[in-house]
Amino acid sequence: MTGSVIFDPLIPWPLLTVVTVIAATSVLLAVVRGLNGWALRALAALVVVAALTGPSYQQEDRAPLTDIVMLLEDESASQQLSDRPDQTGSAADELAATIAARPNTEVRRMTVADGDGDAGTQLMTALSTALAEEPRARIAGVLAISDGQIHDADLPLELPAPMHLLMTGKETDWDRRLEIRNAPAFAIIDEPVTLTLRIEDMGAAPEGSGLAPLDISVDGAPAQSFQVPIGEDIELPITLPHGGRNVIQFTVPEADGELTDRNNTALIQMNGVRDRLRVLLVSGEPHPGGRTWRNLLKSDSSVDLVHFTILRPPEKQDGVPVSELSLIAFPTRELFLERIDDFDLIIFDRYKRRGILPALYLDNVANYIRQGGAVLVAAGADFASADSLYRSPLGSVLPASPTARVLDEPYLPSVTDLGARHPVTADLPDGGDWGRWLRQIDLSQSSGHAVMSGIDDRPLLVLDRVEEGRVALLASDHAWLWNRGYEGGGPQLELLRRLAHWMMKEPELEEETLTAEATGQTMRIKRRTLSNDVPPVTITDPSGNTTELELTETAPGVFEGTFEGPEIGLYRLVNGDKTAVIGLGPAAPREFEQTIATAEVLEPVIAGLRGGSVRLEDGLPRLRNVRPGRPAAGRGWIGLTPRDAFETRDVRQTNLLPGWLVLLLSLGLLTAAWLREGRR
Repeated sequence: MTGSVIFDPLIPWPLLTVVTVIAATSVLLAVVRGLNGWALRALAALVVVAALTGPSYQQEDRAPLTDIVMLLEDESASQQLSDRPDQTGSAADELAATIAARPNTEVRRMTVADGDGDAGTQLMTALSTALAEEPRARIAGVLAISDGQIHDADLPLELPAPMHLLMTGKETDWDRRLEIRNAPAFAIIDEPVTLTLRIEDMGAAPEGSGLAPLDISVDGAPAQSFQVPIGEDIELPITLPHGGRNVIQFTVPEADGELTDRNNTALIQMNGVRDRLRVLLVSGEPHPGGRTWRNLLKSDSSVDLVHFTILRPPEKQDGVPVSELSLIAFPTRELFLERIDDFDLIIFDRYKRRGILPALYLDNVANYIRQGGAVLVAAGADFASADSLYRSPLGSVLPASPTARVLDEPYLPSVTDLGARHPVTADLPDGGDWGRWLRQIDLSQSSGHAVMSGIDDRPLLVLDRVEEGRVALLASDHAWLWNRGYEGGGPQLELLRRLAHWMMKEPELEEETLTAEATGQTMRIKRRTLSNDVPPVTITDPSGNTTELELTETAPGVFEGTFEGPEIGLYRLVNGDKTAVIGLGPAAPREFEQTIATAEVLEPVIAGLRGGSVRLEDGLPRLRNVRPGRPAAGRGWIGLTPRDAFETRDVRQTNLLPGWLVLLLSLGLLTAAWLREGRR
């Protein structure tokens, strides 16, 4: 029990000051006038002023409270390396017992796991949450058992007591790490892009040759191995083999004695794009649809277009001297023999045999297709004649033959059931509410897929693959009517854009694909196919475990499913003859970027509180009591600050100057002063 005098003024302090000044002035005047009772008057004034201050004697019944020591155990991923779990567990148990044995002290023991996602070790955040639930006046110290690799050390946090780091690990620990310094998100296909990576040895690494093996694998293919220097930035040229997502995995084999191989792998996902798509457009004669093709290809900034229109065929004999003609000669040999491989797509628009392209040149075009090129034939009425392109060496690669019939009647182009599953024609705008076309070439289909039909369900647009290349045959030259808005028009530009890009092998328009998109640890698997069903997809995780996942049809030809990856790393997907790879999360999580135990990260926090850091391999430090503001760590010991906190259970107050006593004293003193002065 403790007691103290407190003051609770009956009037505000400023007013009490004024009253005090007035009383002192009156006493001073009595002294000046020579009144014998000035001392009694002063005592009376003092009693009144003291009574106005409201003095009372307060007695408190207090119960002492225990000091609290916060003990944090770091159980993040980096703390699972080597013998750190054993170090942490045994040190925490012994410290908890030692603290509990101290008088008037209790321990708050808590564990710190990995943060959400790839946030790393959030020890200071966990400490802040714990302190919010405890009276700060009782905190005597904070003890953190960790490797010191804290990822929120810059969190502003005012600690009420010293903080100490009890560091796990050993001075002989070392680790090898692979780091990607620079990796662009996009790269041009078939052109080298430079990546910057670095292999670094951390900690007490053994001396060696200064070289380390590096394995490089693209899209899960067998890896190629190289010897690269350690501790230097390595500029590595990489050429992407295809468009779309390319998954590149870099791996450094685990060396003897290193802490972990979890930071020996790096995954890069780069999108391959074409620099410029080179298109050759050959128009057999001027017609309204020719401008549509030209405008479509010119509107795409990624397309380099070479366009030739045959205005003066060999059979045209009008007697005009050659010297007076300003037409450009058709460079047939250069285009179709010497530089044909420079083009990604060749379009024959209403072209017929006129002797301009010899059979040798057209045979070279057929070989160009077989070797990976693409040709689109937009057929006019001449395709059904004796001069048809089909009756040339090019006919051997076309998916349909003309029956010699030209159907000149209105009809509504429609998407076939197969076309509803094909990315070129699936979900075309306006859902079939289109205008009619007025001409169709009757075809007899021999291969490929008819994705659009016309009169009496005859094939209108046929797509086919020929060995490594692609061919498309459009059995009408009236697609331009949609562009002119005839009977409401139609999605002519979108259809022709998709068609051209499918032929140039854009990954987004492939009809048979297996892809996956990652969001955190969840992957969304998408299988596009022309079939009515697909088998389950087989998923192989980084540890080699396989899982089969059933896919659900979400749209015609589109099957989807979601899978929650149990760990981060490279996953392989197999569905029928289609395969894909995808990386979930970083190949080397944040917890494994730096694995060597260190006190440098927490040093600013510890030094500000005059705490210390010790290695557990040197033994547990002794615990001492230190006064606030004094150094709290030394050789072999760390300090706790006793808080001497208490709980007030009862409070009693006694008025030192009750009203009746003040009245008696003040009246008595004033009466005595009056009598003394009157007697004189």
